[in-house]
Amino acid sequence: MAFVTSFPLRRVTAKPGQIAAVALIGLFLAIFLIVPAGTVIYTAFTEKGTGALTFVNFLDFFATDLFRRSFFNSVYVAGMSVVWATLIALPLAVLTTRFDFRGSMVIQTLGFVPLIMPPFVGAVAMQLLFGRNGTVNLLLNDWFGVRIPFMEGLNGVIFVQSLHYFPFILINLSTSLRNIDRSMEEAAQNLGSSGFRLFRRIVFPLSMPGYLAGASLVFVKVFDDLATPLLLNVKDMLAPQAYLRVTSVGLTDPMGYVISVILIIVSIFAMWLSAVAMRGKDYSTVQRGGGGLMRRSLSRGESIVAYGVVGFILLLVLSPHIGLLLLSFATVWSYSPLPDDFTMVHYARVFDESSVYIKNTLIYASLAGLIDVVIGGAIAYLVLRTKVVGRRWLDWAATSALAIPGVVLGIGYLRTFYGVTLPDGTPLATLWVMVVLALAIRRLPYALRACYAALQQVSESLEEAAENLGATKQRTIRRIVLPLMTGGLLAGFVTSFSTAAVELSATLMLIQSNSDLPIAYGIYVFMQSPAGRGPGAALGVIAVIMVALCTLLSHYVIERRQKAIGSAK
Repeated sequence: MAFVTSFPLRRVTAKPGQIAAVALIGLFLAIFLIVPAGTVIYTAFTEKGTGALTFVNFLDFFATDLFRRSFFNSVYVAGMSVVWATLIALPLAVLTTRFDFRGSMVIQTLGFVPLIMPPFVGAVAMQLLFGRNGTVNLLLNDWFGVRIPFMEGLNGVIFVQSLHYFPFILINLSTSLRNIDRSMEEAAQNLGSSGFRLFRRIVFPLSMPGYLAGASLVFVKVFDDLATPLLLNVKDMLAPQAYLRVTSVGLTDPMGYVISVILIIVSIFAMWLSAVAMRGKDYSTVQRGGGGLMRRSLSRGESIVAYGVVGFILLLVLSPHIGLLLLSFATVWSYSPLPDDFTMVHYARVFDESSVYIKNTLIYASLAGLIDVVIGGAIAYLVLRTKVVGRRWLDWAATSALAIPGVVLGIGYLRTFYGVTLPDGTPLATLWVMVVLALAIRRLPYALRACYAALQQVSESLEEAAENLGATKQRTIRRIVLPLMTGGLLAGFVTSFSTAAVELSATLMLIQSNSDLPIAYGIYVFMQSPAGRGPGAALGVIAVIMVALCTLLSHYVIERRQKAIGSAK
């Protein structure tokens, strides 16, 4: 007698609509992300003329003095920006989380303000404040007979980038410091550790995950940045060289693609290195919620020193905004500590001649945000609510856009779509819709995470209850899931909108017509000449206000969402 043992097979079923959604999103990501990035990589490894695979392009890159210098300059600038950003963020994070410091919330909030203004917007204003003949050096020369090269060459790029990106370290480091287990500090104190030794040996090492997360993000952002070096006339860095090779030599020049591949590799390597640094180490807490570090009061003398340090840092990090605002109202500002006089003519000129920049920006950023929310919400639903094959690949592919610099994506679009023409002969890559798609791809990871987090907070039991009462899957999504995800969807849209509104790297490569210029490109064009700096600063102030309003709206939406969830519980 034969005994046959049968095991139930676990079958993963997917509805036709889910399969179609995966196929359509996969096709979108393939056409507008994977193929352009892959084209850049493939072209970098092909010989010009023959198309044969070769490594000679990379050998030529490292054999050329300009490219070697650009590579080391980019690494140096990114590394030093991390160092200076750390020196700015560390005192703010420690003082506001470790001590009973009056005004700590205001200080943390002001510390985040630099993120609402792209670094290239304030670069010219920083030259007027800290340049060789800027406000600070004019005063130093009058009082002490010295000048400090704050903005000379690479120093200027490091200075501007550090002031702009240090909030990434501040945010992550502050969070880590708040989550450190109090018992760890108490144990160290019981063994005789205190003061700076306690911070160096216990507190800072335990906050290392947050610090490295912020530091790696600063490194990647600075390493890939195109606009700031260009505005400061620093061209011997990788991103400017990639842009200049493609725009001056042409799309057939392999060096632009080689530089793009190196930008991608170094970005991925930096993120990988930060993860490897944490491997094999345990930073977990042993009490619920972490407990947080013990706060102690400052003596009168310590308070004076602390407030002096914080005041100096905040004045420094807000100086680009102050300089930009002064420049937007200045009649003449040259070889003097402050503008000679003030006027509203720059704003009048901007609204009279450059309103098309604002209109285009609103259109591009709105469409990009809408695309991101739709695709991000769909991917989040497929990953969290279905078992359809390929859903994880969509998540990984969409998130991989973080590793593709804007200049690389722009070069990829030119290489991939410039040869595709419309019936009238217009290259597809020159259409404004390609700018929208590039912005959407670049910001998709942000909207995806927001949608993912929003859907995670929606209980599946609510959907099951609706379906048990006879609702179809489509009706359940429309009447139950989407209303409950509204806060996350709006936050994702606002995040994508506000960051896309001031994106320059990709648009600098793709814009071909003056009528298609967005606000970021308009600022860049204005800032090229001394006569255009006033209107450029006015346009920059408008951009900052636009992003600030979007950021405030995002915080408002998130807070209302959290309150709604809290009241529901």
